Amino acid sequence: MQRLHKKFQLRKPVAILAAALALPLGIVAATAGEAKPDPAAGQQIMQKQLAVMKPELQAKVKALSPEIKQFLAHVAAKHTIKSDTLTMAQVMQQVMADYQAMAMAVSMDDAEGAAAAARRLADHRLPRGGLLPYLPLEKVNSNDLAVLPAMEEAVEGGSLRLAEAAEKGNMAEAAGHLGAIMQGCVACHQHFRGQPGTSALLR
Repeated sequence: MQRLHKKFQLRKPVAILAAALALPLGIVAATAGEAKPDPAAGQQIMQKQLAVMKPELQAKVKALSPEIKQFLAHVAAKHTIKSDTLTMAQVMQQVMADYQAMAMAVSMDDAEGAAAAARRLADHRLPRGGLLPYLPLEKVNSNDLAVLPAMEEAVEGGSLRLAEAAEKGNMAEAAGHLGAIMQGCVACHQHFRGQPGTSALLR
């Protein structure tokens, strides 16, 4: 984790990609306490997501490597709450609310609150169509998506580690995970989104 932490500090897409490729692309090593997803269920969810995508996005998804498809199915099966209506922005608002609740609970030495918020963040909702419809179309390729396992490990894996530390009453250890979780969020945003609210139509 320390090696991954240092790579995220570089905050450059090349460094992020290197961190991702250092991890197995198929299934990231399960964090303690995390239920093992059902691969068949993941494939079924992926088919449902594909059905609501426009043809140009479907073509990009079908061209992804088997390893990336396996990882996306793993994520789809792992998250127990899906939505047929929410957008990615709405899901991210919920994630930020859980992060803020987690940070506040840690600062107040509220172990139960910190663990509950961390587990909500780790099992956040998936938006309609999954992740891919909300990325720039040119980023939906095996090379760019190779960063996702490292980012999942930093954000969701870090949240589960924080929850476990809080449940053991080790709030100092729990607090240490907050920065790594946010670094994972920021790295993902920089790679796929950039600064929100900016417009390419402004001079």
